[in-house]
Amino acid sequence: MKTKSYEIDMCNGPLTGKLLKFAVPLMFSGILQLLFNAADIVVVGRFAGHEALAAVGSTGSLINLLVNVFIGLSIGTNVLVANYMGARHEKAVSETVHTSVLLSLLCGTFLIFFGIILAKPLLTLMGTPDNVLGQAALYMRIYFVGMPATMLYNFGAAILRATGDTQRPLYFLFAAGVINVVLNLIFVICFHMGVAGVATATVISQCVSALLVLRCLIHETGCFKLYLNKLHIHKDKLIQMIRIGLPAGMQGAVFSISNVLIQSSINSFGSIAMAGSTASSNLEGFVYTSMNSFYQASLSFTSQNLGAGKKERINKILITCELLVITVGLVMGNAAYFLGDRLLHIYSSDPEVIQYGLMRMQVICTVYFLCGMMDVLVGSLRGLNYSVLPMIVSLAGACGLRIVWIFTIFQWHRSLFILYLSYPVTWLVTAIAHFICFIVVRKKLEKEK
Repeated sequence: MKTKSYEIDMCNGPLTGKLLKFAVPLMFSGILQLLFNAADIVVVGRFAGHEALAAVGSTGSLINLLVNVFIGLSIGTNVLVANYMGARHEKAVSETVHTSVLLSLLCGTFLIFFGIILAKPLLTLMGTPDNVLGQAALYMRIYFVGMPATMLYNFGAAILRATGDTQRPLYFLFAAGVINVVLNLIFVICFHMGVAGVATATVISQCVSALLVLRCLIHETGCFKLYLNKLHIHKDKLIQMIRIGLPAGMQGAVFSISNVLIQSSINSFGSIAMAGSTASSNLEGFVYTSMNSFYQASLSFTSQNLGAGKKERINKILITCELLVITVGLVMGNAAYFLGDRLLHIYSSDPEVIQYGLMRMQVICTVYFLCGMMDVLVGSLRGLNYSVLPMIVSLAGACGLRIVWIFTIFQWHRSLFILYLSYPVTWLVTAIAHFICFIVVRKKLEKEK
């Protein structure tokens, strides 16, 4: 078994301290991942101009669209390992680990060719301006070369999270983040490589984090130990991972479709509006990833307690995670907005870019806790092995309603304020729907008990 200094007992004792011990390193891990992209954006914004900044930023929603289905499968890994760990099924844990690692490499290899071939056609379809298109396509093609490493890190980190180990992935990302920042500065400032430089730096840093998590699993002891000569797709484990993870991935992909539509609408306001939205969106990402750590906590803690048969702790896990995510969302979201002028200056010195960024932050950051509440409810439902239900609710609420908003209310009054308002409205509606679903599922589990 794992070294106790990294493992968390999720099934016994008080919850708040353990949830924070799990979530805080995960929070910093997410922030470090965002720093990869933030470093790209800051460097190109400062040293390559607003067109390069717009090029890098305009690829974000499209990249998420293409990779979210596969990242969703890592959620299946997390739930499955946590369930088996709670039930003490060591052979099943080992089979899941080896299936996950091989699956991550296969998915990443597929994405290399998929992303390179479709980069320019999809960016063109999104209405990316001609003065940005070439650089955006180049950034995407180089970025997708690193997809096997990205997938390997995400699946490997999901395995470690299922045991409560969120510390070592943080150390790995810190090392990779430092490398990314240094290489950004070298490639862009010294070698004048522009978007190609920041993309190359990101790929190299992703390879570093992937190799570190791989080394960690190889040197594990007990059922989590990875043997490279035993990499094999265990059909029953793959089916369960797909059953749990595919709905989550599909939800993320369709969410990205709505975000692609929003990005396309932002593109219609020109490259300066795109640059402002890119900078603001990047700052929002730090708030989101901090809140998302409690989604991961609710997922892992609920999964382990379900596997251990301790269903009476599930409601406490949800309530505690909701209180924590509301606190983090309110504090960080509003702090980001009130410091927005100074923070946006990090990305660009153009006053128009900063004004566009502040407009977006005013609408989204101040009420971002609604998104956190929605995600924690989704984590609890997935931890209870209900993955299709939250997918349907999210697609109908947060995604479907957002698309309807774009083609109705936004068309009636075409402004960026109205466009951005679609976010908080859909978060609130979807969170209420998820809460109703959670109550129904808990009653069903009580009857089964």
